[in-house]
Amino acid sequence: MKKHLFLSVVVLFAVVLASCAPAAAPAEEAPAVEEAAVEEAPAEEAEAYEPMVVTAPDCDYGGLIKEIAAVDASTVQFTMCVPDPAFPSKAAFSAFSIQPKEWIESAMESGEILEKPVGTGPYVLDTWNRGDSIVFKKNEDYWGDAAETVSLVFRWATEGAQRKLELESGTVDGIDNPSPDDFDALQANESLAFYPRFALNIFYIAFTNTFEPFDDVNVRKAVALGMDRQRIVDNFYPKGSEVASHFTPCSIPNGCTGEDWYEFDPDAAKAMLADAGYADGFETTIYYRDVVRSYLPEPGVVATDIQAQLADIGITASIEVMESGAFIDESTAGNLEGIYLLGWGADYPHITNFLDFHFAASNPQFGDPFPEVYEPLQKAAQISDPAEAEPLYVEANNALKATVPMIPVAHGGSATVFQADVAGAHSSPLGNEYFAVCDPGGRDTMVWMQNAEPISVYCNDETDGESLRACEQVLESLLTYEVGATDVKPALATSCDPNEDLTVWTCNLREGVTFHDGSSLDANDVVMSWVVAWDASNPLHIGNTGAFEYFTYLWGDLLNAE
Repeated sequence: MKKHLFLSVVVLFAVVLASCAPAAAPAEEAPAVEEAAVEEAPAEEAEAYEPMVVTAPDCDYGGLIKEIAAVDASTVQFTMCVPDPAFPSKAAFSAFSIQPKEWIESAMESGEILEKPVGTGPYVLDTWNRGDSIVFKKNEDYWGDAAETVSLVFRWATEGAQRKLELESGTVDGIDNPSPDDFDALQANESLAFYPRFALNIFYIAFTNTFEPFDDVNVRKAVALGMDRQRIVDNFYPKGSEVASHFTPCSIPNGCTGEDWYEFDPDAAKAMLADAGYADGFETTIYYRDVVRSYLPEPGVVATDIQAQLADIGITASIEVMESGAFIDESTAGNLEGIYLLGWGADYPHITNFLDFHFAASNPQFGDPFPEVYEPLQKAAQISDPAEAEPLYVEANNALKATVPMIPVAHGGSATVFQADVAGAHSSPLGNEYFAVCDPGGRDTMVWMQNAEPISVYCNDETDGESLRACEQVLESLLTYEVGATDVKPALATSCDPNEDLTVWTCNLREGVTFHDGSSLDANDVVMSWVVAWDASNPLHIGNTGAFEYFTYLWGDLLNAE
């Protein structure tokens, strides 16, 4: 039975009256000089603030944003091409974190920004020991509640058994994604505390429809019919997991509207392959990365089981394990000539995070996009009332079933586990655990072990969850999420308020916020942080991959993209 979790998706904050700083008092007159008349040099005037504004000539470029403007030093305004009720949930995401304009200008081209973030968060990145650990130090000048520990250490291990061993031996204070086979033992250990994580994720088997034989929808549908998804969940997933009836988890409004996915029917799969001209099957490759995720806790054994299931319907598949970064780059670019195993965990609690990210017109991941999917999604994204948007999501979900760009397999249950004396320990349904609130039994250092090393800590151009979690300790966005929850709350902005038709969002910045380099937050920092991703012609549109995928998939086409 599906669990329905009513999530707060769009939070509209109360209008905060902007106050104007008092004008500077005039300089005192210099004392008179008796013996000689000396003309006093005029006092140097303070440099006038020049608000940064970037405007699209029109909305024909294909994006959702018309203009990003610093109205004044403490106010940023986003003008949209169409209404966007999900703006607060998107703006709270760490892919839209803020760094100083001057630091972006000096560190982007050199690549320094990839490993040395200058944020406003409760921790400062101190050292990154590649292949081993990242050390964060407490930000003594943090504007909010100070971090509980002097330092925070991130470590990583791909094997669940290794993470469990380190936790049980006391060398780490918390771990992510314990292996499913270890759930019962960890829960029974009184020296540990087990925190289940809601299954706001999806594991899917994907195709790229520009490569044969997956350019034939009937071949894709035959593979869908030949997958015993219940067997995969029963054998390789922990308690709290469920077979996916739709791509989006049912706890998200409109996630499970429309028809359920195909039932397992291997005989029908063989017949459909024969009708498509593959009575003797064909050869293909299964690609995956050996990185544990809440949506795929046992990637190797699941790949092997899928290989066996394909063999049962006549398809011979070899398995190729790829390095994580290369796998993400190649799969998201639509370059893998076969089947690949991938998944997604919610970044913000809205259906657009699942469907619009993956099936937008601009996404090449599955090959040629499907208008019957992305056109209703474009319309639905402009509607704030889930009930009003429901018919459009029914249309989109049914089109996904008909076109089969992927096979939704499972919404995976997962957990975090901590030493029992860690106060403030939690799991986040968004996978963004926030360690500033954790007190590890009075110890000065909190040690966290996750599944993999971050790719970079410039998360405006990352999609990897291990990278995003590291960024979230040092970098902040205009809004944020409640710790361990999905509700949106103020962060660097005290409010982001819409006009009546949700096409203009005005964000009022928090006063007195300083970056880790001592500089003060102002509206130009916000505009620059967004614009280097939005404007493809900007000389600082570099990042790590240069794709800025989240920006593209959540806000439409980039400005000035070729």
